[in-house]
Amino acid sequence: MRSFRFVTLDVFTTTRFGGNPLAVFPDARGLTDAEMQALAREFNLSETTFVLPPSHPAHTAQVRIFTPVAEMPFAGHPNVGTGWVLAEYARDNKLIFEEIAGLVHIELGHEDGRLATATIAAPQPLASFEKYPAEALAPLAGLSEDDILTTTHLPVRASVGNPFLIAEVTPEALTRAAPNQAEARKLAANIPQLKGRAALYIYARDGERIRTRMFSSTTMEDPATGSAATPLAALLLAMQGGTEGAWDMVQGVEMGRPSLLKTRAWLAGDGYRASVGGSCVPVFSGEVTLD
Repeated sequence: MRSFRFVTLDVFTTTRFGGNPLAVFPDARGLTDAEMQALAREFNLSETTFVLPPSHPAHTAQVRIFTPVAEMPFAGHPNVGTGWVLAEYARDNKLIFEEIAGLVHIELGHEDGRLATATIAAPQPLASFEKYPAEALAPLAGLSEDDILTTTHLPVRASVGNPFLIAEVTPEALTRAAPNQAEARKLAANIPQLKGRAALYIYARDGERIRTRMFSSTTMEDPATGSAATPLAALLLAMQGGTEGAWDMVQGVEMGRPSLLKTRAWLAGDGYRASVGGSCVPVFSGEVTLD
């Protein structure tokens, strides 16, 4: 029999049972791809991560990220949470993860000698793809065309490692929105560029903060989506034409799992880049035994 230790955390929160839950296997050596997928399906969280030795000694680890149905090239809260779990391996408060989308750099912050934050830099610069009419995306969130604001930008597919459909909505519409997976699956099936996955990230301005929600063809709703917050931050900076900006994004309120994602974007030599960070709260730990 083989045993594998796991821990779970609530990510992007300082309150247990808030934020976005994550399962981490700190030593996944000996697990097959099929077993990783089966474990992610068993935990049935939005993502589960599996830590393996890096291919390069200068890097901390190889990190593989699985949803209950597929492996992901990059995701936000799994990196923040895994960075928190692997904090003891940091060099000068920094970690480097090897992932499908590229290298992910994590910086740890401490307060009063205790780990307080983990911040990840997305592995790729902003890539902005196709624009979409409001009427095509509104049904994914149970909204009408008039609920989507297009003054600043049209709904757009954007990525810094993992693509999302991003649309600004009115504050009232954001609260009223409801996931419609049937519409999301229909859109994913009808648009080849989406490669079978339609993930809609809607946001509304709330004073100095930004409120967000995420619905997709594979996830009913996500309480905190760092891999969507980062392209949104980069997109906002690109639209305002600055060289650096920062936004606090609040997600998960409607789900009863409030999350705070602290984002930053900057203009680099290869385009607009972004980071997202926050706190974590450990919840469970245990072992899984396999034949």
